[in-house]
Amino acid sequence: MDDLLRAAADRAIRYQRDIGERRVAPVPEAVARLRELGSPLPERPSSPADVLALLDDLGSPATVASTGPRYFGFVTGGALPATVAANWLAGVWDQNAFSNISSPLAATIEDIALGWLLDVLGLPAGSGAAFVTGATMANFTALAAARHAVLASVGWDVEANGLFGAPPVTVVVGEEAHVTLFKALGLLGFGRERVVRVPVDGQGRMRADAFPALTGPAIVCLQAGNVNTGAFDPAGEIVPLAHAAGAWVHVDGAFGLWAAAAPDRKHLVAGVADADSWATDAHKYLNTPYDSGIAFVRDPEPLRAAMSVSATYLPQGAARDPLAYTPDSSRRARGIEIWAALKSLGRAGVADLVERCCRYATRFAEGLRAAGYDVLNEVALNQVLVAFGDDETTCRVIAAIQDDGTCWCGGTTWQGRAAMRISVSSWRTTTADVDRSLAAMIRIAKDTK
Repeated sequence: MDDLLRAAADRAIRYQRDIGERRVAPVPEAVARLRELGSPLPERPSSPADVLALLDDLGSPATVASTGPRYFGFVTGGALPATVAANWLAGVWDQNAFSNISSPLAATIEDIALGWLLDVLGLPAGSGAAFVTGATMANFTALAAARHAVLASVGWDVEANGLFGAPPVTVVVGEEAHVTLFKALGLLGFGRERVVRVPVDGQGRMRADAFPALTGPAIVCLQAGNVNTGAFDPAGEIVPLAHAAGAWVHVDGAFGLWAAAAPDRKHLVAGVADADSWATDAHKYLNTPYDSGIAFVRDPEPLRAAMSVSATYLPQGAARDPLAYTPDSSRRARGIEIWAALKSLGRAGVADLVERCCRYATRFAEGLRAAGYDVLNEVALNQVLVAFGDDETTCRVIAAIQDDGTCWCGGTTWQGRAAMRISVSSWRTTTADVDRSLAAMIRIAKDTK
């Protein structure tokens, strides 16, 4: 085991050392070689060292360098050094984080990380939380608590009786709500289409002047950080309207919620802390390894009611047991990496990470605009939308940039127009990386007909 772990460390160190200079997208030949991993299942055991070597030799060249400094797709952060090391150690520990009995370490570190997260994100002290896989499950978990609360307010126990015959719940979303929110609504039985959609402005912000009148049980879903533009729904205006009607307010803040950690961006989340629940992703701005979503609920009791289970073999104690707050029971101790990220960065480091990503996004926008291309959004956070001409030209430029390998950006359609989306989210990105990527984008756009 010692030799195997040393070999794994050597291979991982080599991968990390070279990540800044390699192509971002793998070459087709490396991807094609992955088929060699798919031989028939061996009849006899293989040497662990041979297994590791094969995995590295074939797998590493075929990875997308998403943990590197020039990956700007899908709001994907890198992985901070402390979080990678903590991830390795947590893997060796192999803790089941479902309870204090199964792992006092995992439960304790979640409690500590929760307190730090509420502090740095400016959310109410004492809020409940669930450490889950990603933003989709964070939305699902928080909305399950919302479902419990709004139906309990009219005398319906949804956990016991389900939704058959339940009073109807009005769900309000913005026209630019993220697809994963709709997935969570579908999983919860609300339906992906059975929602009230509120019109948005040119940046994708929900229009407060178009907010509907509400009666009966209702859940209002706001967005902190549109996945294309980075824009924020006007929580300061909408939360009071929703609460006046007795509605629960949930905020999908997968990456935008982290604006609260940076003094110069904090104004973007005005009113967000007055909501009832929030969802975010630590693998985005906080740069922890996958997977690392977090659901927060102001009042922990609806979350417990929605998620807790009981059995004669399960411990019942006064301490917070994570299994009472998450959809999972058996799960990895992902709170360890969140703790490591916050401990290594501190408050100032988190703020600097957010601010740097936002500054680099502005640098991208200014450079592309100066080169004559259309920046389609107000760059207030880490997202940039750019068009290189008509839709066909823009799509050809995006494909050429991805094929070039200097950097990687994804395509999108924004209010009827094709655009390239630049998401700056990694601790590794430097001014030199931005300028190198900008030069490649402009060169390719000029050469693409």
